[in-house]
Amino acid sequence: MKRLLIPALLSLLFFIPACEEEPVPPDPNPGFSDGFTPAVDIGDSKLPYVVIDTEGTGIVNEPKVPANLSIYVEGEKVQTQTIGIEFRGSTSFRISDKKSYGIESWDEAGNDIDVSFFGMPEEEDWVLLGHVVNEQGGYIFDRTMMYHYIGYTWSRSIGRYASRTQFVEMELNGEYQGVYVFAEKLKRDGDRIDVPKLEPMDTDITGGYILKIDKTSGGDQTLGRPLEYYLSNWDDDARYTDQNSFRSSFDINGDSITFEPYDPPYHSNQFLETYFLYEYPKAENITPEQREYISGYVHDFEKALLTDDFTTSERTYTDYIELNTFVEYLLLTELTRNIDAYRLSTYLQKDRGGKLAMGPIWDLNIGYGTGDRVPWDGWVYEYNTYVNQDAWMVPFWWPRLMEDPQFKALVKSRWQELRSGPLSNTNLLNSIKETADLLKDNGAIRRNYAIWDAGLDVDYDNSITGLREYIEFRTNWMDTEIGSF
Repeated sequence: MKRLLIPALLSLLFFIPACEEEPVPPDPNPGFSDGFTPAVDIGDSKLPYVVIDTEGTGIVNEPKVPANLSIYVEGEKVQTQTIGIEFRGSTSFRISDKKSYGIESWDEAGNDIDVSFFGMPEEEDWVLLGHVVNEQGGYIFDRTMMYHYIGYTWSRSIGRYASRTQFVEMELNGEYQGVYVFAEKLKRDGDRIDVPKLEPMDTDITGGYILKIDKTSGGDQTLGRPLEYYLSNWDDDARYTDQNSFRSSFDINGDSITFEPYDPPYHSNQFLETYFLYEYPKAENITPEQREYISGYVHDFEKALLTDDFTTSERTYTDYIELNTFVEYLLLTELTRNIDAYRLSTYLQKDRGGKLAMGPIWDLNIGYGTGDRVPWDGWVYEYNTYVNQDAWMVPFWWPRLMEDPQFKALVKSRWQELRSGPLSNTNLLNSIKETADLLKDNGAIRRNYAIWDAGLDVDYDNSITGLREYIEFRTNWMDTEIGSF
């Protein structure tokens, strides 16, 4: 018996190490987290991987600091670029542990240079958008990480420009940062907001202009401030001056304003005001004549909108605006339930010799089915009926426009046209699925939430289900409401 056991034991001893030495297949979608190793091999992922190195220089809010950017696709380096990088955002910067960034493409001397990324038209200004994650508070805006991406995609699908975007994963100074949306910064450009240059010496000052209804920023006055300043500088969000903006002559109810503009931030009547920031030409470049022209043009539009008699067929406010852009801006805003729209992150543009136009849409991170303030079965343009004296309220334009049967008829016609095409439920839900599959199948969701979970144990599939349920509910509700116009 012993003679029989010895060969069997020897065979077993040889067999065990042989099993241990068999190669273990690599994880095609490594999870990183605590086991993070730097760039760049992340298995079978086809998402671009962006590596940024500031070479020891700390990133600040302003100005941008120099850095090197490299882009890898399936492990191969496809592009390198010298850039300047800074933090971006106001409220989101303060509340989010996952920061967003503004970048400029630079030449070796540090001068701006137009460059193409991911096949997008050449430009110098770009943004890396991260979703808001607050670890201490235990909350996340947009757990799907696709609110910006799909909203801008839907805008472009109906023929309305929105920032071009690309999902990437980002590594910054040797630390994995998760999933980001690499996007075009909104600015005057033939391939972005397409209005002509307006120089100080131009005699035709009817365009182009870009205005913005939004919070202010400190600008040059805050250059060189420590990061701690930006974490608590709430006053800079509402520091309107006659240099950076002009104020509407009418309050949010359409009544004439009798008190002086440019009071200190968060004064008791701020909620009544609407300010228009000079986005292009910039505040430091726009001439007194140009200021007078564009502020007067907006005033004339507002006055016409308020005084037109909607019980008649005649309209004068339409002499001042591109109606189709207002209609489509409203439909995209209401579809995405963008709580910030109309009153913040709201762009307007005016071509030379043309009318005032709305858009592009921007900043959708508290839209769709998340957040409160406006219910799923409520209009965002009626924000003022749900919220009492927010520092930024919806201008009177939108409730007033929706009192006009002619405007509502255009809204109805365009909505029904879009619902049978690019904004059908089939197309909307397919775009959600395709985007979710892209992020999941490449392991990006797992890697991102390994570091940005905020203690919530995020169930991504449930987040996608919730987004789909919101879209089905919201489109059905809008179908019913708009169908009754």
